Amino acid sequence: MDFTGKHVVITGASSGIGRATAERIAELGGTVTLIARREAVLAEVCAGIGPLARAVPADIGDKAQVLAALDRAVERSGPIDGLFLNAAWEGQFALTPDYSDEAFEQVMRINVFSLFWAVRHILPAMQARGRGAILVTSSLGGETGMVGNIGYCTSKHAALGIARTVAMEGAPHGIRCNAITPGFIDTPMLADVPEAFKAQMARRVPQQRIGTPREAAAVAAFLLSDEASHVTAQELAVDGGLLGTLMIES
Repeated sequence: MDFTGKHVVITGASSGIGRATAERIAELGGTVTLIARREAVLAEVCAGIGPLARAVPADIGDKAQVLAALDRAVERSGPIDGLFLNAAWEGQFALTPDYSDEAFEQVMRINVFSLFWAVRHILPAMQARGRGAILVTSSLGGETGMVGNIGYCTSKHAALGIARTVAMEGAPHGIRCNAITPGFIDTPMLADVPEAFKAQMARRVPQQRIGTPREAAAVAAFLLSDEASHVTAQELAVDGGLLGTLMIES
């Protein structure tokens, strides 16, 4: 894969899959704009990646900041060839009767509205150029229900709807849109999970292990690259076989 001369914008890029994808694309010659809330962390990540990385701090749950960040990315690094909408918030953990309006609204703003704002904003320019690749991060929660996490599950189901609709609308204009569905990946979302529970999670995976951000980033980079020129409206799981199988623990 070769990203030389390409500009890819990544949200949620200060850690985990977003950071690993930025690193991978830069290794392949692409210019990357990293968007996330933590300015100091972003600066440190960009310094580690090198001169091909640019930091644009923004709160992805704020419409004005999302649009301004995308505009700044274009001003600094040129037209957007690839957009990886990776930022997400897991939301409140509570059974549905106890789930608050405030938490539900916030998780929808970050995980759904931010995608809508971003694709609506950049699609006209991609259409005018006749090309572009968009990638959305889904989740196992976009395929199943999860006890105590109605906000996150709802948002990830919606994210797939956005990806598939944008794929259909973008196809006549040379624009592709896909989704990755990470399984159990060793990201900051698992930082506070006890090791015993992580081991239990790993046993549910056919590969018997938790994946790495780098493994998810390899798939993300492929879907954003010209190597995937005939791949659109697809959801690709990076989960060690979890979604495609039924594991029975002995």
